[in-house]
Amino acid sequence: MKSVFQRAMGDDFDRLHPQMRRRLSVGLASDEALVGHGTMDRVWRGARFVAPFLAVGSMRNILVPRTGRDVPFTIVNLPYTDDAGREAVTFVRTFAFPGRPRRFDAAMVYSEERGRLVDYLGTHQHLACDLHVEADGEGGAVIRSDRLRLREGPVDVAVPSLISGDAVVRERYDPDTGRFRVSVRVSNRRFGPLFGYEGSFAAVYRPAGYGPLPAPLRPRRQESRV
Repeated sequence: MKSVFQRAMGDDFDRLHPQMRRRLSVGLASDEALVGHGTMDRVWRGARFVAPFLAVGSMRNILVPRTGRDVPFTIVNLPYTDDAGREAVTFVRTFAFPGRPRRFDAAMVYSEERGRLVDYLGTHQHLACDLHVEADGEGGAVIRSDRLRLREGPVDVAVPSLISGDAVVRERYDPDTGRFRVSVRVSNRRFGPLFGYEGSFAAVYRPAGYGPLPAPLRPRRQESRV
């Protein structure tokens, strides 16, 4: 079985650097999980009026309300079978700010019905968006988000573009340092830049196992709608 990223990218997956291919092959079939440790050179936010929205989102580990430089960073990509029986991969990012670390949680699932990679955000997965993934021509990957959807109880609606953000993630492997370089930028179509970070991390791979997802990584609620 191919990983969720392999299925989403198709033949484009083969254009990635070998280390990027291994990174995005993390899944149940590979029986590999990835733990990355590094430093975000810069964590930033947009204008001051953005701060309250980031603070609200951070209550469910969506985005990060703080800024800083040289922030210690950890990412955990662990494959598991979710409550709907689908293969999922955690994207749990921890920013070790002084005094109080902040997390940005997500889980990736491939929708067989729609041929799309779906990103469930936060501890309760009440926000979701499709992701478009492509090779950048230099061995790296570019991930772009589609429109956000709100799914809470019976509610299933598109989030108006006026109050949502579009994310662009660029990641590549740097053979000179043996690290992955990542840049994330979230913007609003009307109000401009909202949040982002850029830096690098080194990856360690370990067996994923097939047990339940560890409690610190487990979403409090899992969404089955795609």
